[in-house]
Amino acid sequence: MKYLKILFAAAFVVFATGCKQKDEAKLLSDAEVLHNNVDQLTQVIIYDVFSPPVASRIYGYTSLAAYETMRFANPKYNSIVSQLNGFKPIPQPQKGKKYNYALAATKAYFTVAHKVTFSIDTLKKYETKVFAMYQDNLDDSTYARSMAFGEKVGKAILGRAAFDNYPQTRGKPRFLGVEEDGKWRPTAPDYLDGVEFCWGTMETFAVKSSSDFALPPPPPFSKDKNSEYFKQNLSVYNQSKSNTPEQLIIAKFWDDNPFVIQHSGHMMFVNKKITPGGHWIGITAIACKKTKADAVKIAQAYALTSIALYDAFICGWQVKYATQYIRPVTVINAEIDNRWLPLLQTPPFPEYPSGHSDISGASAVILTHLFGDDFSYMDTSDLRYIGMQRHFDSFLKAADECSLSRYYGGIHYKVSVNAGATQGRQIGEYIWNKLKLQN
Repeated sequence: MKYLKILFAAAFVVFATGCKQKDEAKLLSDAEVLHNNVDQLTQVIIYDVFSPPVASRIYGYTSLAAYETMRFANPKYNSIVSQLNGFKPIPQPQKGKKYNYALAATKAYFTVAHKVTFSIDTLKKYETKVFAMYQDNLDDSTYARSMAFGEKVGKAILGRAAFDNYPQTRGKPRFLGVEEDGKWRPTAPDYLDGVEFCWGTMETFAVKSSSDFALPPPPPFSKDKNSEYFKQNLSVYNQSKSNTPEQLIIAKFWDDNPFVIQHSGHMMFVNKKITPGGHWIGITAIACKKTKADAVKIAQAYALTSIALYDAFICGWQVKYATQYIRPVTVINAEIDNRWLPLLQTPPFPEYPSGHSDISGASAVILTHLFGDDFSYMDTSDLRYIGMQRHFDSFLKAADECSLSRYYGGIHYKVSVNAGATQGRQIGEYIWNKLKLQN
């Protein structure tokens, strides 16, 4: 009898453990899977320290792959890539066959991610768990069919990435600016090379050309102390001396510098953070979760925001390197205060226009069209990275604050944040009006 009791007890433990393992393999909702995929990619982008423009390209291609797969779960949604520049037709699912489109979208997403990031092993560890979850909950044929379809879509998206001028511009020479009055040159304290000076030549997704949204030139160089050129530098300097506690918080909240070099005596160390584009991808996630958006709407929101980010970076960078405008720290050190440094680390590329303002304006316009004018939310996108969160009454108000943050941080002129905001909003409206999103 004692032996039978032990046997029954052992059988119960095995049964209970099996049930527990089944619970652990419970299928997540489609929405949860899509959000988790994007979050995993963001962590890799941070770890690999991709520059903000390059990060926007990663978000762009991966998000388009996910949407072009996920959209088949709801026939009212149209293809986006068929309306973009340079994409070939996307594979279609077989009629009358069963698919799990969230699984297919995940496979498409990471098929692309493997080719546009470095830390593939990290992605594979995550994918193994996700795919195992689906394998435990789907019949073999549906699982295999969904995986195969996702891989086909991902490869089709990658076909366009091979010819967008990104691979063609790798190995480019260093850009160190020119020793010319009013022109950009590497800035204190680290004097880094100019980042992605060819980015204005990338093939845009939606806009026709990187030069379509032209901006007026910034104030020309002048030695006159009464000139707009000098006054704007004095304005940045004076603002840095009079920032309120709230303005300091705003500057730090929107910094989003993925590679901040900090100095302590002879020691130097680097802090990794979310990119500017990653911040707006985080805001997109917040909006989707607050509205309880379904999986297709989620995939669409990520794709549209990513298109706006990518095209805004390209258009902004085209102007940056066409004007090669000088940074405030260079002028202020030479003409006003040779020991001054801005609150924020000056990014290593020309000043005009503000890239943050550009991509924020474009993203905010897209999100406003998707979720409404007066969308109130708590922005927790940066909470795990810098321990800060802020409340906003609308996406456009958030974008406006982001623009000003660069002025408060001492790295941009007022004219540049305003120009970037204008260009970004124009790009966002153009993208929204161009795309036919639903039947």
